[in-house]
Amino acid sequence: MRDGIEGIAFDLDGTLYPNYRLNIQLIPFILKEGRLLLAFGNARKIIRREQEKTSCVHENFYEYQAEVIAKLLAVKPESVKEKIDALIYRGWEPLFKNVKLYKNVVETLTALRKSGYKLALLSDFPPEKKLEYLGISGIWDAVLCSERYGTIKPHLLSFAKLTAAMELPYEKILYVGNSRPYDVAGAKRAGMKTAWIKSAFFPGSGFKKPKPDFVFSNYRQLYNYMINY
Repeated sequence: MRDGIEGIAFDLDGTLYPNYRLNIQLIPFILKEGRLLLAFGNARKIIRREQEKTSCVHENFYEYQAEVIAKLLAVKPESVKEKIDALIYRGWEPLFKNVKLYKNVVETLTALRKSGYKLALLSDFPPEKKLEYLGISGIWDAVLCSERYGTIKPHLLSFAKLTAAMELPYEKILYVGNSRPYDVAGAKRAGMKTAWIKSAFFPGSGFKKPKPDFVFSNYRQLYNYMINY
């Protein structure tokens, strides 16, 4: 196994499939609920800034997120939480029936597992139904969602839960993600090795410190890096 790595963990959204393939499916939603989506994105930025300053953990992340969004929209949190759950969390999941993975994802995951690596997934959003629709639900040793622990990446708690679930020390895990400020920064801060998948359409996207240990643009490169080295 390469560099003492015994387990490989992946982000989901934008990492196992290109974001544009979901965004195409979301066009009707964006046109209809653009204000809500903008507030949702801004609320996540606010929560991340708070986490960076205080390392806070929210006992009920979804209620707190709804409160932040409600303030931005000047509406009641109760109605926001229900709407976010119905339209975004549950509403987006069926769209993944029509989203295609990056080329060679399944082959690479299968080969990594056969080579003896433990495989895990850590996503900010609930991943189970997405993995089912994408056809890769049965390949993982552990599947985790940051929000269920009261955080979102790059909070260290998410990565602590990941290493516990994988039953491996931080330094023996490679974390693969598409966001340098969230995936790479959080995993490196925790002491993991990191790999960053670079978008073919936006090669500079997320190009912020820290520097990942490995950069790739297709899964055949990751396969060769971890198996044919």
